[in-house]
Amino acid sequence: MELISNLVEAHIFREMENGIEFLLLKRSEDEIFPGVWQMVSGKIKDGEKSYETAVRELKEETGLIPEQIWVAPRVNSFYSHETDRICFVPVFAIKVKSDKNVFISKEHCDFKWCRADEAKKLLAWDGQRKALELIREYFLYEKSYLKFVEINLK
Repeated sequence: MELISNLVEAHIFREMENGIEFLLLKRSEDEIFPGVWQMVSGKIKDGEKSYETAVRELKEETGLIPEQIWVAPRVNSFYSHETDRICFVPVFAIKVKSDKNVFISKEHCDFKWCRADEAKKLLAWDGQRKALELIREYFLYEKSYLKFVEINLK
């Protein structure tokens, strides 16, 4: 068995007057996990840092540009029986402007902005739900700690 880290998970959100909304993307029927709602995710390319992958995948999958990005204090993991690997997935939180349009890639057939409670009901995997909740709590209750995990995009 092999331990690898070749994927990222990026929870995209925008701040609205009534709170935070998360962006979920619905997988196309001809893709792996058809019809599943998910956050932005993708494979790390050779020579790319994990956060660079998150930013690239955000642009490729949604057409959005990050305003700010943070390392979420969580690493998701899963076992692939097909490859006999355990994969560790770094998690990021990315804030985007609230007035920008989403342009989804062919990997997805739909998108939805939703509050955390609705998003958690739509996400298929427990680790993704826990990551989303952790990000929501940080932005509601622990904003002063975010400066320690923010990634400078300049």
